[in-house]
Amino acid sequence: MLPYLTTAQPVRRIRYFIFLKDVLILALTTFGGPQVHLAMFYERLVQKRRYLTEEELLELNALGQVLPGPTSTQTITALGFKIGGPNLAYLTLLIWVLPAVSVMTAAGMGIYYLEKHQLSLQFTRFIQPMAVGFMVVAGYRIGQKVIKDKITLALALTATLVAYLFRSPFMTPFVIAAGGLITALTYQKQKRMEKQPLRVQWANFFLWLGVFIGAALLGAYTQLLPVRLFENFYRNGSFVFGGGQVLTPMLYNEFVAFKHYLTREEFLSGLGLVQAMPGPVFSFASYIGALSLRDMGMQGQFWGSVVSTAGIFLPGTFLIFFVYRFWEQLKRYRVVRASLSGINAASTGLTAAAAIALFEPMAPHWPSVVVVLLTMGVLLYTKIPPYALILVGLVAGVLL
Repeated sequence: MLPYLTTAQPVRRIRYFIFLKDVLILALTTFGGPQVHLAMFYERLVQKRRYLTEEELLELNALGQVLPGPTSTQTITALGFKIGGPNLAYLTLLIWVLPAVSVMTAAGMGIYYLEKHQLSLQFTRFIQPMAVGFMVVAGYRIGQKVIKDKITLALALTATLVAYLFRSPFMTPFVIAAGGLITALTYQKQKRMEKQPLRVQWANFFLWLGVFIGAALLGAYTQLLPVRLFENFYRNGSFVFGGGQVLTPMLYNEFVAFKHYLTREEFLSGLGLVQAMPGPVFSFASYIGALSLRDMGMQGQFWGSVVSTAGIFLPGTFLIFFVYRFWEQLKRYRVVRASLSGINAASTGLTAAAAIALFEPMAPHWPSVVVVLLTMGVLLYTKIPPYALILVGLVAGVLL
């Protein structure tokens, strides 16, 4: 790890400023999800600026995939930590998420304004089936990478069935944990690596756990919706492995199917719009938070977005700070590496279950089915970026 100073010298401060400017450029230009994010991180942060080597970038990205939370966000936040310690890491996080969060918050407020004034949302009618197409393709691509044998295939199918039949937000962490535990039992297949003693600094773990327990207790005691909203997102952010594609079914189960904070149509409209945003897909939480507190007026919507955004991003940040310090030692344990395949397979099943649940009401309507199939075909067989598809869908909704 590169050394860092609590009080940066002038040259180091200039380097920090240049790094944060690069983060802002990435936040405004990285469309397309974690895979595209990684390619653009490599181009700007490795090739152009040489903040780190290619191997170090891939290792940080792998660590983000191991932990719950948004992989791209954890990767770039960990790089900020590597270069300048916790203070620079938190600034990195803020700059990385702010553009997408701002737009999705405005989208949530805008949708409510249109509904309140009884203005038609018909212009979003193509976005909703397109969002299902995005989810199907994301699940397919994830499955191609993580389903490698009969065990992971069985786990993915079982997770799909369980999540489809039992649509509770409390089922998600159970399914993920079960998948990890099952493949952890096959650790003998993993290559042995020389172990080193674990030197664990527990501060950030206890910070994550303290906020987790404190938010749950405070929400149960006060029953205040903003507090409960923060707890809901903090819990989801603490258990989502695999990035934004896996977060989507968790949020649908929690806020649409279980708590009815949003309608299915509102959820799908936001899901489609977030595909057109640069930066983290987890900014979808800002949209949901704004709509969840719509009854409290515009100010309530703003704070709904703030607490939801903080809730979804903080767990992954605390955990990456915690694990990064001893990751070199931890990854040498075979049981840790073996559990990852089960976690990823179960996450794929969750994505599949959510796609099925969202597609069901569309199945009787052939125009929606056609849009889903066309979206899948374009994503799989062309290089047209997702944001261009969304723009086409919005224009078509206005003109047709």
